Amino acid sequence: MAIYRDLSFSERRDAANTAKQALLEKYKSKPSADDPAVQARLAERRAILEAREKREAEKAQLKAERLAREAAEKAKREAEAESARAKAEQEAAELARIREQEEEERLTVQLGLEAAQKAKRDARYAARKARGRRAPPGR
Repeated sequence: MAIYRDLSFSERRDAANTAKQALLEKYKSKPSADDPAVQARLAERRAILEAREKREAEKAQLKAERLAREAAEKAKREAEAESARAKAEQEAAELARIREQEEEERLTVQLGLEAAQKAKRDARYAARKARGRRAPPGR
C-alpha cells in the first residue's frame, strides 16, 4: 500500500510551471496559417463543404421535382374524381327523372283506372235508379 505524502509548496509550484511550459511548447509547435500542410487541410475542408452544398442543392432540386410531380398527380386524381362525381350526379339526376316519369305514368294509369271504375259504378247506379224502386222481398 502506497503511503500518501503531501507535496510541498515548491514541488506544486514546479509542477505547475512545468505544465505551463509544456502547454506553451505545444502551442509554439503548431504550424502557422501559411504553412502548406495547413493550406492543404483548409483546401480539403473547402472541397468537402462545396461537395456537401452541391449534394444538398441536388437533393433540394430532386425534392422540389418530386413535390411538383406529386402535386400534378394529386391535381389529376382530383380532376378525375371531380369528373367521376359530376358524371355520377348526372346519372343520379337522370335516374331520378326517369323514376319521376314512371311514377307520373303509374299515377296517370291508376287515376284513369279509378275514373273508369267510378264511371262503371255510376252507370250501374244510374241504371238501378232508372229501373225504379222495387219493393223489397217479402213485402
